[in-house]
Order: sequence, then structure tokens, then C-alpha cells
Amino acid sequence: MEELRQCRLQQRNISATVDKLTLCLPVLEMYSKLREQMKSKRHYPALKTLEHLEHTFLPQVSHYRFCKVMVDNIPRLREEIKELSMSDLKDFLESIRKHSDKIGETAMKQAQQQRNLDNIVSQQPRIGGGKKSKKEFSASSELEVKNTSPMSEQDSGILDVEDEDEEEEVPGAQDLVDFSPVYRCLHIYSVLGARETFESYYRKQRRKQARLVLQPPSNMHETLDGYRKYFNQIVGFFVVEDHILHTTQGLVSRAYIDELWEMALSKTIAALRTHSSYCSDPSLVLDLKNLIVLFADTLQGYGFPVNQLFDMLLEIQDQYSETLLKKWAGVFRNILDSDNYSPIPVSNEEVYRKIVGQFPFQDAELEKQPFPKKFPFSEFVPKVYSQIKEFIYACLKFSEDLHLSSTEVDDMIRKSTNLLLTRTLSNCLQNVIKRKNVGLTELVQIIINTTHLEKSCKFLEEFITNITNVLPETVHTTKLYGTTTFKDARHAAEEEIYTNLNQKIDQFLQLADYDWMAPEPGSRASEYLVDLIGFLRRTFAVFTHLPGKVAQTACMSACKHLSTSLLQLLLEAEVRQLTLGALHQFNLDVEECEQFARSGPVPGFQGDTLQLAFIDLRQLLDLFIQWDWSTYLADYGQPTCKYLRVNPNTALTLLEKMRDTSRKNNVFAQFRKNERDKQKLIDTVAKQLRGLINSHHS
Repeated sequence: MEELRQCRLQQRNISATVDKLTLCLPVLEMYSKLREQMKSKRHYPALKTLEHLEHTFLPQVSHYRFCKVMVDNIPRLREEIKELSMSDLKDFLESIRKHSDKIGETAMKQAQQQRNLDNIVSQQPRIGGGKKSKKEFSASSELEVKNTSPMSEQDSGILDVEDEDEEEEVPGAQDLVDFSPVYRCLHIYSVLGARETFESYYRKQRRKQARLVLQPPSNMHETLDGYRKYFNQIVGFFVVEDHILHTTQGLVSRAYIDELWEMALSKTIAALRTHSSYCSDPSLVLDLKNLIVLFADTLQGYGFPVNQLFDMLLEIQDQYSETLLKKWAGVFRNILDSDNYSPIPVSNEEVYRKIVGQFPFQDAELEKQPFPKKFPFSEFVPKVYSQIKEFIYACLKFSEDLHLSSTEVDDMIRKSTNLLLTRTLSNCLQNVIKRKNVGLTELVQIIINTTHLEKSCKFLEEFITNITNVLPETVHTTKLYGTTTFKDARHAAEEEIYTNLNQKIDQFLQLADYDWMAPEPGSRASEYLVDLIGFLRRTFAVFTHLPGKVAQTACMSACKHLSTSLLQLLLEAEVRQLTLGALHQFNLDVEECEQFARSGPVPGFQGDTLQLAFIDLRQLLDLFIQWDWSTYLADYGQPTCKYLRVNPNTALTLLEKMRDTSRKNNVFAQFRKNERDKQKLIDTVAKQLRGLINSHHS
């Protein structure tokens, strides 16, 4: 009986033990599952398992010691899950920091594809609906994600999902990123009541990353790749934030992203202003502009305001214009330096048509002439004209994709072209004109060339009108100042011709070697003067293609300078004495000059206009050679005076030189009656001249 009782007691104990074990085993299994989930980094399911363990299973076996240990471990396990999920988030943040440029690169490729597609559509409209825009993608994806439970382990955070039947292209920027660590961590922290802590941490870390991304490398300006990488990182950053905004409820807010974007925009613009200012290559500036436009279009596709970027591009346009001007200064210098300053010879119709195709030139007379023949201008005319058009094309390239009106583009091109003409080309022409070794032939050709370029300005106006479709009659249209540029250059060349001619005359006059004590004159004009007149004849023969007024002014200027220089030669202080024989020789030289003036070296002078350049010398020499003092003294001051151009001071200076000669002409001169009479006459005339001068001054 005792054995039976003992057996039944054992059965009851076994049964109770089995019941207890039946209660405890699920707890242990659940705990084992929890550890397995934590080990495999399935943190959200681990948290759910922990909740079931705590609220469902452990209360049933709470009186067991191991259960008490488990209950005591629950806060630590929660914290461990929290820390592990945070560790995953940190890995995620580090990963997107490293891969921001790749994300941005993909987004910008998408934007480029969209732009190319838009261009095709605008050129060739197609039937039916097209691809969804970036904003449509964002909207549809946001709905898709909101309908997805954050508990899903498969939540990849992909925003752009391509339809299977669409053509294969660049994957969506967010396809490169697995956002599940963010969603899991956010949900875990929300469940644990620490959402605000998580939000604060996430925003703080991303703000730090934003500052790093917005810090440009010091050598960014050296290559386009430097700018591209900088833009890719910024785009990548904001693509991620935009996706987080649309796929989480409040982790980041619109206000937070707007604040970040404002900071990014100001820092980006400041960096671009600084780095682009170092760039001196217009091709790089143009490529940078295209990159900035793509950067702006990409971010605008995600809803970010980019007007400030386009405003800054107008600043860069000014810099682009400056780099173009520097480049074209070199182009113009090379053209002007390599020119031979000779009319272009043409041997056949093909060459003739080629040049007429490069430069708008029509001349019926030249058309009729047989080959070979010559254009009046040298090669720099069609070359300069072609380069001005190339400059206009280069300006037009920058205006593309800036969303400017035709009037704004036209105004931009005209202002830049005016700078090219009035500053760059004008300086190059002035430098050529002012060169030390420039010859008269070159100066004459420059005048001819600038005359033809001035006439071509109306064709440049038409050229700009054709590419911008803005009529020149429009109220706000800027006019081209090319006419002024070429007129100024021509006037400078004319002045240089006058100066150059005078310098040549001075060089010849330095060869003058008069014997001021010669008793008798020679039989012909001095050799240096004959050479000088020969030089002037050859020079003015080259002036045939010059405008008549220029040639006449140059000829008159040269004759006046020659007349003035000859008179100074006669009156200079070093010539203390001179004889009547020397004066006669000097008269022969002046007659040679007058003969040159009468021969009409340049057509267009009326009567003896050119001879009047030597009138002062002629009257002075006639007065002394004819010794016609009575007429001079009697008629002085009257409008009809024969020697109206003779200044009494000049006459007295010359007379003093002759008086000294008379005194020292012979040792016994004072004993000769005729010499004494002549000396008295000179003294008398000198006295009367002094009286005349004094009365005139008083």
C-alpha cells in the first residue's frame, strides 16, 4: 500500500513537473529566438519577441528564479537592441556619406536623360503619355511606402521603381541605397518611447555631414571633375534627405530640409564665386555653367528652389565674357602680328568667292577686272570679321538653358560684342598703330582696312538679329559701337602717318649741310632735299587707296612741317653768320619744294593751295634777295602788303646774321666805300625794323 501511495505521488510529481516544464519551455524557446534574432541583427523582430516574452510568457512563470533573472535582463536587452540598431544607423550614415557622390551622379544622369527626352519631345511631339517626371515619381512612391509596414524586413527604401515595360536606363538614385536601417531604428526608438532622441541624433549627424559635403576642395577650380564631384555630393545628400522626408513620418520636416537647403545654397554660391574667379579658360567656364544648370535642374526636380543659382550664373556670364575677351585679345594680336599689310591678291574665281564669303564686300569695278586682281584690304579684314562672329557664337553658347528671353540674350550678346570692339579690338589696333617699327605703308593699309570693317558693322547687326530674332528697332536693343572703334583706330593711324612723315622729314633735314659762308650759290638744289622730295613723291604715290581727305591732310601737313623746319634751320642760333650766296642756295632748295607742291603729289588740291605751305619762306627769301625793304617798311600792316607773311622779328634776326658777315667779310672792308654804304644800309634797316617791332608791341 505504501509503495502504491509512493508511486502515485511520483506520478503526480512527474505530471506537475511536465506541466511546469510545459509552461517554461515556450519561455525558453522565446528567449532563444530573441537571442537568435539579436545575433542575426533582426532588431525589430527581436523587440517584438521581447514584448511577447515580457507581457505574455514571463508572467505565467514569474515565480521561477530563472524568470526573475530574465525579467531583470529585459531593460538591458532593450538597451542592447537600441544600441545595436543605432550601430546599424551609424553604419548607414557612414555609408551614405561615402557614397553621396555616386548617388548624386546617378540623380544628375537621370536629370540629363529627362532633359534630353524633353528636348526630343519638344522637337518631335509624340502621342500618348510619357515617362513620369521626378515629382510624379516622388508622389507615387510616397504613397507606396506609406502603405508598407515599417515592420517589414524587406523595406529597402527604394523611391524610383522603373516599370518593367519601359526601356532600360540609369537606375533610380535611391536604388543605390538600402534605407531599412533608418526605418527599423526609427521604429525601434518609437516603440521604446525615444523617438525624439532618435530624430535629434539623426538631424544633428546629417547637419554635420552637410557641412562636410559643402566644404569644397581647395583645388576644385583646376578641373571640371572637381566641380562635378562637389555637385554630386551635394545632390546625393539632398536626394537622400528628400527620400527620408517622403518615406518617414516626421523624421525630417520640410522646415528642416528648407533650412539645410538655404545653408547649402549660400555656401555653394559662395564657393562657386570664389573658385570660378580663378578660371581663365572660357571652355572650362562654359562647361562649368552647363554643369551648374544640370545641378540646378536636378535639384529643382526634387522640389528645391534654385533661382539663386540661375542669378549667380548671370554673374558667371560676366566672368565668361571677360575670359572670352582675353582669349580673343590673343586671337586678334596673332592676326594683326601675322598680317603682311598688303592688299589680298586673287588669281581665280574660287579664291575670290571664298574671301567674299568670309567678308561682306561688293565692288562692281573689282568684279569686272580680269584675274589676277587685288582686294583693297589685307588678310586681317576677313579674319577679324570672322573672329567677331565666332565671339558672338561663343557668347550665345552661354545663354543656352538659362531660361532667358530673346531680348535678354540679344542684349547680353550685344553688350559683350561692344566690349570686344571698343576695348579688346580697339586696344589691339592701337598697339599695332603705336608700334615703333610700323611703317607708312602699314599705316595706310590699316586706314583702308578699318574703313572696310566700319562698313561691315551693319552686317554684324544683321547677324546678331538673325540668331536672336530681336529686331534692332526694338526700344531696348543695344546698338553696336563698332563704327566708333574703327573710326578711332583710323584717326589714330592718320595721326601716326602725319607724325611718321614729319619724323622722316626731320631725319632728312639732319643730313642738311649748308655752307652759310658760301660766296656763291650752287647750280642746283641740295642733294639731301632732292632725296627728301623723292621720298615724299614715292610715299604719296602709295596713298592712292586712302580717302582723299586723309591723303590731302597728310600732304599738307608734311609740306607745312618741311617749310617750318627749313625756316628754323635758317634762323637757328648756331648759324651766326650767312652770306647772300648761301641765301641763294637756300632759295634753290625752297624752289624745289615749291615745284613739288605745284606738281600735285596728291589729287584734290585747288589751285596753288599746297604751295601756300611755303608762302612764309618764299616772302622772306624774296624780301632779302630782292632787298625790297622800302616796300616792306612802307606797306607793313596793310592787308594787301606784298610781304604780309614776313614777321619783323624774323627779318631782323636774319638781317643781324648778314650784318655780322658784312663786318667780317674783309679786313679792309671799313676802308671801302661800297662796303661802308652797305653796312650803313643794313644798320638803317635794322634800326627801322626795331622801331617797327617796338611800335607794334606798344
